[in-house]
Amino acid sequence: MARTLTPHQAFLAPLTKLALRHPDLEGQAIWWEGGDWQAQDDDEAMIDGEEIAFYAEGLLDEGFGLHWQVLAEVEAPKEPVLVRLFLWQSGEAPKVPPADPGWLVMAQDSLTAP
Repeated sequence: MARTLTPHQAFLAPLTKLALRHPDLEGQAIWWEGGDWQAQDDDEAMIDGEEIAFYAEGLLDEGFGLHWQVLAEVEAPKEPVLVRLFLWQSGEAPKVPPADPGWLVMAQDSLTAP
């Protein structure tokens, strides 16, 4: 019998599938603080590919809003490299910044905070 996904699991299903197909994929949490996006930049703060959806689901369950983006380098547009998780605590999403030069957004989705 097929397992029924929760709404959060359904929202994150593309990330779960992507991590299975691309084990070298990494994630980065970017938090809305003080009116600006603050990235966790150091290598120790990066999220392993297989943990991205699990990490995000926990924060969604705690009431955070989430906008995720899958990024690829312009030179290899079909090879995902990085998942950016933009997180905030209430209401509609603050404006998400565009990808940096040399990167393109392959896929994205957003779920508003309660």
